[in-house]
Amino acid sequence: MRLSTLSLLAGAALALSRLVERVQVTGESMRPALFPGDRLVVVRGLRPRVGDIVTAADPRRPDRVVVKRVAEVNAAGVVILGDDPSTSTDSRHFGPVPRARGRAVYRYAPAAAATRLNRSRWGVRST
Repeated sequence: MRLSTLSLLAGAALALSRLVERVQVTGESMRPALFPGDRLVVVRGLRPRVGDIVTAADPRRPDRVVVKRVAEVNAAGVVILGDDPSTSTDSRHFGPVPRARGRAVYRYAPAAAATRLNRSRWGVRST
């Protein structure tokens, strides 16, 4: 390969790495749609819509990322809620978040549960 082709590929890979991230679900709050250990592809920069599963910085610990569902988008920010209120710490506790980091678009692991994630089909699976 020529140097210019390699530079172009490296630039494209760098740009893609800033737009797409992989996230692992660690808690129980998104059951039954998502389970601990599920791995998601998240696209940054997509506008959050009600019903989307998104990632956001945890307002209590900004170094931590939470995975929740969008309940409302308003001037105060994005209201995010877990699907299982009894196990979720979310906007009911810390209020709206200023913005979502990205929208979860695909569950790739476990392989048996791989599916696209969207508002019309939330990818609920049984245990």
